[in-house]
Amino acid sequence: MLDRPPHTPNPTGLVPVVGAALPIGDALIGEPVEKAIEVLPLVFNLCQSAQSMAVHMAFGRPFDLRLLSDLRIEILRDHLMRLYITWPSFFGGTARALPQGWAEGGNDLAHAVFGADTPPETSHDFAAFLRGDTPAASALRHIRSAFAPHEAATNILPPVTDDTAFRKDACENSVAARHREHPVMQAIEDTLGRGPLWRATARLYDIAACIGGSLPPAVRPSQGRAIVTAARGAYAVSAATSGGNVTAFRRITPTDHLLAPHGILAQSLSSLRPENHGLAPLMLDILDPCSPVELREVANA
Repeated sequence: MLDRPPHTPNPTGLVPVVGAALPIGDALIGEPVEKAIEVLPLVFNLCQSAQSMAVHMAFGRPFDLRLLSDLRIEILRDHLMRLYITWPSFFGGTARALPQGWAEGGNDLAHAVFGADTPPETSHDFAAFLRGDTPAASALRHIRSAFAPHEAATNILPPVTDDTAFRKDACENSVAARHREHPVMQAIEDTLGRGPLWRATARLYDIAACIGGSLPPAVRPSQGRAIVTAARGAYAVSAATSGGNVTAFRRITPTDHLLAPHGILAQSLSSLRPENHGLAPLMLDILDPCSPVELREVANA
């Protein structure tokens, strides 16, 4: 477990330093639609299935239905990697092999992750789950212990909608957003806030959604626009064409909303206690910006 040093006055704060985004929209202007559909998932090779589905839908092109299965596996893999490999390393734990046959889903995967057929349904069930010996229980138990109530937490931000998904304003574009009404998620929010445990626990319910085939469906809210569920939230793509060539293209990702001014990352950093700045790398991994982000200490005014 990560030890908290004793509290001492600290006149410094953490600020994120983010590299410049690729000007992919400008690069696609004038290109044939088919080339844009082919290139985009290769340029952004993480969440390839989500990227591919979004760009197909935005351009109004049919896609191979195998993409739906690939998307489910893509999301499932990302969650399991966090619970079994990445997060244990922050607490001196050993990486665990992903459950055998994990990509198939089913009861075997459910029992490996939840210790039961389904994830915990009530706060009482969740407390019992955290006392269990599954890798997921261990990871979440350590995260709960590492942060104080309401530490590294955010206020209630606007949810992702057909409108906010296409703006780079601060909004709750996250895995937690799509499970915020679950009783366990509400109980965590009430007692600890929308902090690391709230965000990490949401992956349990997304795994259950992957197993049960109940992930939110991709939507095309209007011509030239698509919103697709992904491992970190939802991707939004808007596009226009003329004569078979791209005339406009814009891609908004969970990272854009996470890094927005006064957004999830900014609020999480501002509520991280100075004596716990050593927890910032874990906090950042839970937020999962899917983009290189460096945290630097600066003197507060």
